[in-house]
Amino acid sequence: MSILALTTRSSSRPAALTASHVAVSVDHVTKIFGSGPERVLALDGIDIEVSRGEFLCVVGASGCGKSTLLSLIAGLDKPSFGTVTVSGGRPALMFQEAALLPWLDVAGNVSLPMKLQRVPRAERDARVAELLRLVHLDGFAGKRPHELSGGMRQRVALARALAQRSPVLLMDEPFAALDAITRDVLHEDITRIHAETGTTVVFVTHNVREAVRLADRIVMLSSRPGRVASEWDVDIDRPRRLESTDVAAFAADITDRLREEIGRHGRH
Repeated sequence: MSILALTTRSSSRPAALTASHVAVSVDHVTKIFGSGPERVLALDGIDIEVSRGEFLCVVGASGCGKSTLLSLIAGLDKPSFGTVTVSGGRPALMFQEAALLPWLDVAGNVSLPMKLQRVPRAERDARVAELLRLVHLDGFAGKRPHELSGGMRQRVALARALAQRSPVLLMDEPFAALDAITRDVLHEDITRIHAETGTTVVFVTHNVREAVRLADRIVMLSSRPGRVASEWDVDIDRPRRLESTDVAAFAADITDRLREEIGRHGRH
């Protein structure tokens, strides 16, 4: 087993293979906010391809453009230059805050995307029951958000995102505000759900060890402007635990690389 393997992706794959296996393509994307002397170059020439069914984590220092990148993939914003292509339609998006509607119960929150898509009631009800079992919330369909713990609210948010039936799920630091034990359990859940559903996941986090636990591959962005500084295949057998020696060693090497990048930015 390779503890840390820096990968160089080949651009020589056949076009047909690329087209059929790539879920997300970020092609030389640059994002600029503002204009004139106040303009901010947030992302500069980002090239990332995410394979179908891959779990990709994006890490980097605060302000490096991780959430901006996710917004571009989600279609919430447009790049200043370059293109973003997502197969299978608009991705599902899960934020750090659950953002549940307080006047709806759990079933109502999960079924909302399907209701907006005019999915028939019987099909919605069956899908809600299936999703609540998937996130270990069967029996809580009638509860309101205020009756749930923080971890349970994030499970509802995850079920709501999966209800969109999008082949791509974007997650913007969804577990950052949770306590360590709850986060650990949710790591197990998202790993299981990813394996069961085959959903492509792009997961933004500032927690390097979290990234190593979850990811098939990790991309690190440089400090502003965000560029792809390094990427790693995570060649560690699953299931993984945060406290395992392999995960800790892998995370330590990436953290050292991240500190070098932050230091380089500071010197400029």
